[in-house]
Amino acid sequence: MLFSQPTFLFAFLPLVLALHLVAPRPLRNPGLRESSLVVYACGEGACGLLLVASTAFHHVLGRSIVRARDDGRSVRGRLALVVLFDLGLLFTFKYAPWVLAELHARFGGDLLGRASDWASASLHLPLGISFFTFQAISFAVDLARRDAPAPRSAADFGLYVSLFPQLVAGPIVRYRDLAEQIFERTVDAARFAEGARRFVIGLAKKVLVADVVAGTADSVFALGPEALSPALAWVGVLAYTLQIYFDFSGYSDMAIGIGLMLGMRLPENFLHPYVSRSITEFWRRWHISLSAWFRDYVYIPMGGNQRGALRTLVHLGLVFLLCGLWHGAAWTFVAWGALHGAALVVERIGVGRVLGWQPRPFGIAWAMLLVLLGWVLLRA
Repeated sequence: MLFSQPTFLFAFLPLVLALHLVAPRPLRNPGLRESSLVVYACGEGACGLLLVASTAFHHVLGRSIVRARDDGRSVRGRLALVVLFDLGLLFTFKYAPWVLAELHARFGGDLLGRASDWASASLHLPLGISFFTFQAISFAVDLARRDAPAPRSAADFGLYVSLFPQLVAGPIVRYRDLAEQIFERTVDAARFAEGARRFVIGLAKKVLVADVVAGTADSVFALGPEALSPALAWVGVLAYTLQIYFDFSGYSDMAIGIGLMLGMRLPENFLHPYVSRSITEFWRRWHISLSAWFRDYVYIPMGGNQRGALRTLVHLGLVFLLCGLWHGAAWTFVAWGALHGAALVVERIGVGRVLGWQPRPFGIAWAMLLVLLGWVLLRA
């Protein structure tokens, strides 16, 4: 169920907000959790069972991690099990059809062909799986690091995983950022009004800008090379540049707005990324929750910038290859991640200092040229 659908706007959302406001405090979390599962089931049907099963698995493992941690025992095995489970889910539903198709194309074979055909026909990509698996990993790691309190109940943890405002399109909410707000939150008139305004802004971004320019972008990207002039190509990529920002940031604004109306403050996800003076700055402003997740749970555990200049550059490149794959299962996504990773490496070894000495428009032009090139890869 999309946030811009009339059913959501005029039936589901008002009903959930009204029930949340009048419900006794002990019933708010269970009610909101069940409402979130209803939203997910409306779009995904039986795949909602996968979300429920994943929630149950992580709740049990989370309790086991807390017990082992408090007893002074190692939690690495339990953490490894959580990571393998979540990456296994992602690989099975998101990457297996692509990997099998690539293997069949290169090596042939009836077995690979049948496996590829079965995977393509049978494996449906559950909505939001890239988001709720990353959130589940952050839950386990935050518990192991003592960065957040353990859930008081299965209902509280289930709400964290399935919370409908950010389940489908983010932001990626780390457990430590939401744990206290799940346990205790207050809904007041000022916060509710702030949330309503934020939701309306996000809805306007989505409906009045993103959906309008999407038609132009789709038309241009559907053209063959023989029909694509340089001017038309620029029109297409600029339309898509507007579409992806206003669509994605619009959904984030709506999620943050609903969160505020429910008494929760979700993290910001966009901060005017198209005024960035470098790709490094761009990733501090674009999809902030994703770049922060990769920084805290991948880049720093790999060693970050603490193992010498060369290893730092390797780590940056690897993180952005993974970031590209996170966005989708295709070589174009890998190329998009490689482009951004390479740009970050180049800026780290000297170009970034040069950009800092130049007038701001020069840096914006550099960053936007690379961003536009990247959007062509991502969209194509």
